[in-house]
Amino acid sequence: MFSSYFNESILGRAQKEDKIKVNIYNLRDYADQKDKRRTVDDTPYGGGPGMVMMVEPIFKCVEEIKSKVESRSHFAKASRDKKSKVEGKLLILLTSAKGELYNQQKAEKIKNNYTDVIIICGRYEGVDERVAEFIADEEVSIGEYILTGGELPAMIIVDSVARLIDGVLGNKESLESESHNTEKNKCISSKDKKYDYPVYTKPADFKNWQVPEVLLSGDHQEIEKWRARH
Repeated sequence: MFSSYFNESILGRAQKEDKIKVNIYNLRDYADQKDKRRTVDDTPYGGGPGMVMMVEPIFKCVEEIKSKVESRSHFAKASRDKKSKVEGKLLILLTSAKGELYNQQKAEKIKNNYTDVIIICGRYEGVDERVAEFIADEEVSIGEYILTGGELPAMIIVDSVARLIDGVLGNKESLESESHNTEKNKCISSKDKKYDYPVYTKPADFKNWQVPEVLLSGDHQEIEKWRARH
């Protein structure tokens, strides 16, 4: 599921160019080795429907990733000038329907403040609460609805943060003109925020649906005024 999305188009190119690095970890690899089924979920204490993701495989997986990040960070720190204050920062997120609503501002905060992000994919019936209490730094939700799993939210988070990294998008202006650019919408109420202006391409006339004449005029000053109004 992940590789089909991350290895194509902009994100695929970003990985090939070492702009970003995405690693996928299978929790079954961290299950009890004596268990042939490599179980990662179980019935909830106190009864109730469905299965709950177990804390132990998640803990083992996160600890292994943290050790890799810390090892790389220490090596990088030792290689830098002693006066440098730049250090690697790790954020651990748990996708959860009860988490804080994820938005563009959060994506920018992650991009600006962290070098590494671990995303724990939640499940429909839930994850052992000790993951949220003791392992994850934050719980995030991509919307007020329920999904069967946290894979799609994880992809959305990766995509929204990755595209903010220098060089990932081919045209820097694409970021500056976007609807949810927080710099563009700073100090503006949600009701009055400016979104992307309408865009059109060939043909200029399709089924008698016309492209606005100003966009065909070649008058860039008037085009900018039109875009500002829309």
